[in-house]
This record gives sequence, structure tokens and C-alpha cells, in this order.
Amino acid sequence: MSTGKDGIDQQAIKDTLLEQRATLLDRVRRLDKDVHHREEPLPADFAEQAVELENQEVLEALDEDARQELRQIDRALQRIEDGAYGECANCGDDIALQRLHALPWATLCIDCASQAERRSP
Repeated sequence: MSTGKDGIDQQAIKDTLLEQRATLLDRVRRLDKDVHHREEPLPADFAEQAVELENQEVLEALDEDARQELRQIDRALQRIEDGAYGECANCGDDIALQRLHALPWATLCIDCASQAERRSP
């Protein structure tokens, strides 16, 4: 599995995705420790409580973002295994190599992605 459609070095992309996946898993573990295993009670001071709760919300948002990116990476790795990597899920055309290098989990070509973005609110 070296070069696929459109000159894509799928092994290099797979290696990059696996590296990103490992980094994200480490981040999720650390965030999970901070978000879900908090042992101290909230401070008695109302202002400190507000700051703590705001920090908690930020950590939860970061955790969800990392988990979403992990899901995208896992789907991209599955597309590599299935032989569908680099193919637009909407129109079936090849996704440009530049797009895949910038966004290795892209599922849409730039035209379909632009159309989808214009349709979403």
C-alpha cells in the first residue's frame, strides 16, 4: 500500500494519521482526568466557583473536539483499509492531493465541501 489514486502516498498518510491519533488519545486521557475525575469540591467563594465552572466548560469543549477529530481519523484509516481513501463521498471524484495533505481525514472534494458549507446555516 504505497501509492494510491491521484499519486497519494497512502502509507505516509496512514503514518501521519496514526501519529495524530496517538497525540489525540494522549490529550483525551489527560482531559478526561481533568474533566471527569475531579475530586476537590468547588471553592466556597462564588467568583472562584464561576471561574472553576467556566474552566470545566472549556475542558469539556476541548475534550469533545479531540474526540470528534479522533472519530474523523478513525474513519479515514478505515477508508484507507477499504481502498476508498481519497475518493469524494459525495460525487466519487478524487480529492485533491493538496487537500488530503492539509486535511487527511477529508471525505469531500473541495467542490462538494464548498457546496455543503454554503448549504449549512
